[in-house]
Amino acid sequence: MNMEIFKLLPLLFIFFNPVRSTTSNSATESFLQCFTSHIQNFNSSSKIILLKSSSAYSSVVQSSIQNLRFLNTSISKPEAIIYPFHDSHVQAAVICSETNGILIRIRSGGHDYEGQSYVSRAPFVIIDLFNLRSIDVDIENESAWVESGATLGELYYRIAEKSKAYGFPAGSCPTMGVGGHISGGGFGTILRKYGLAADNVIDARIVDVNGRVLDRKSMGKNSFGLLEEGETTEEGATKLLSKWQNIADKFHEDLFLHTVIGVGNKAGTNGGKTIVIEFGSLFLGPVEKLLLLMQGNFPELSVNRSDCTEMSWIESVLYFASISINESEALLNRTQQSKSFFKAKSDYVNEPISEAGLEGLWQRLIEVGAYLILTPYGGRMSEISNSEIPFPHRRGNLFKIQYMVTWDDDKETEKNIGMMRKLYGYMAPYVSKSPRAAYLNYKDLDLGRNKDANTSYAQASIWGLSYFKNNFRRLAQVKTLVDPGNFFRDAQSIPVYPSRKK
Repeated sequence: MNMEIFKLLPLLFIFFNPVRSTTSNSATESFLQCFTSHIQNFNSSSKIILLKSSSAYSSVVQSSIQNLRFLNTSISKPEAIIYPFHDSHVQAAVICSETNGILIRIRSGGHDYEGQSYVSRAPFVIIDLFNLRSIDVDIENESAWVESGATLGELYYRIAEKSKAYGFPAGSCPTMGVGGHISGGGFGTILRKYGLAADNVIDARIVDVNGRVLDRKSMGKNSFGLLEEGETTEEGATKLLSKWQNIADKFHEDLFLHTVIGVGNKAGTNGGKTIVIEFGSLFLGPVEKLLLLMQGNFPELSVNRSDCTEMSWIESVLYFASISINESEALLNRTQQSKSFFKAKSDYVNEPISEAGLEGLWQRLIEVGAYLILTPYGGRMSEISNSEIPFPHRRGNLFKIQYMVTWDDDKETEKNIGMMRKLYGYMAPYVSKSPRAAYLNYKDLDLGRNKDANTSYAQASIWGLSYFKNNFRRLAQVKTLVDPGNFFRDAQSIPVYPSRKK
């Protein structure tokens, strides 16, 4: 379990790495008996435990699954869902799981791209953090304690309740859970000014493998480290994007100018397709200063006063979430409005992609029907050391790419995943190498996965170096100190570091 307090508007979150092992019905029964004995003073255990026998079980299991790929009936479902109301309930779940060798999955917002917060190959239970979502904003001390069951939307709403002058540098999807988002880094529209969400964590409270509640002081320094738009079409896309990728990371840190590249209908053709690029931005300052900046650095976009809207930080949150700026209470809705089948991947770009490379990319995007989101780095992101926190992608990165393809029919899954893999393969010459870096919150099991039993450090390095680069070894060493039995594990969890033979 984990709560965190952040700087700027810090927060508190509850974080678990899931468990992988084998079990049996008797083990599940023993777990439930153990758990209920630990919470016997609570008014009603039925409020905390949802069993397969419950009529509400199926709908609850499906409620937080954002990627419809994991609604497949062949995918294993949890033996039970635990809804803790207190730290002690989390402690009990961890102790009883470890004692009985049963797996744990932790669900906050359910946005894990590969379903690792609610999927397992072996019997498991889900700890759903729905009831652990309190938010305490302290404007005077410019901080906040936030439980990790809260969503980003709930956090943003509570900040705005207290002040329109403060914000927090996290993502633009309001239904994402705070805990999972921050544990992977967590970026948003003000990352070039303030860095990642994880860069602004001041303190945290966690439940360790022994069921102890620890904060930053008690866990020690090493362990704490674990923790408006313009548009163009294909004819002008290559030139504009070539210019953007040479300057986006060099802009003043107050400016965030990202691009979304997709496929649209080509005018004057019968069903023809073309590439469409949208440039979206957020500037922390007055319109006049932005216009001067854009005219001096990117006149090709022809930005003028009518293209710009001055707004508060919370209004910008609503804007990027495609919510009316007069409907801030929509941020409290924990249910994502639309869901689909999808597959995503990520890359980091260290050098500008050639125009020939971009032309080839356009062709493949049209074939796949995918879209890309290009997030510029630089600014504060280049000032923070690669080893400050586990997230290592800092200086030297021009921008990050998210690849995404969506579809509506389960029968199209294999085809679309195959096409995405081909697109990813095409991009290999144009992105980071040795390792080919990836963003943890865009989890991708194509990079590699742990064995169902304990995985070696060498095997896990295949995917671990992509996410964490040189920090992966340090993470494994810390893992060995705090969880030597490798209790918290899943398809891409940190392994135990091998001991030196004497």
